[in-house]
Amino acid sequence: MSLSEKDCVPCKGGVAPLTAAEIAALLAHLDGWALNAAGHLEKTYAHDGFRRGLEFVKKVGEMCEAQGHHGDIHLAWGKTRLEVWTHKINGLVEADFVWAAKADALWKGR
Repeated sequence: MSLSEKDCVPCKGGVAPLTAAEIAALLAHLDGWALNAAGHLEKTYAHDGFRRGLEFVKKVGEMCEAQGHHGDIHLAWGKTRLEVWTHKINGLVEADFVWAAKADALWKGR
C-alpha cells in the first residue's frame, strides 16, 4: 500500500519521533519533499497565477479536515508551500509522510 492510500493516524503525544534512518526511508517515497531547518517536511508547488494555487489550497484543506491532521499552508502568487510535522511531539511520524503523499496526489489530480 502506498503512503497516499493510508490514513493519517493521530498522534496522542508521548510517542517518539521517527529516527533519522526512518525519516530517510520514508522521504525516499516522496517526490520533491525535503526537511527544512526546523526538521519539518516541506515542499513548494509552482503554478500559474493565484487561482490555481487557491484551488489546490482548498483541496489540501479538505484533506486536512478528513484526515484530522493539519499542516501549514502558505499561498502566494505562483507558488504554494506546504509544511507538515506533528505538533504534539515537535517531530515527524508516519502520518506526516502520509499527509505529504496525499497532498502530492491532490496536486497530480488537479
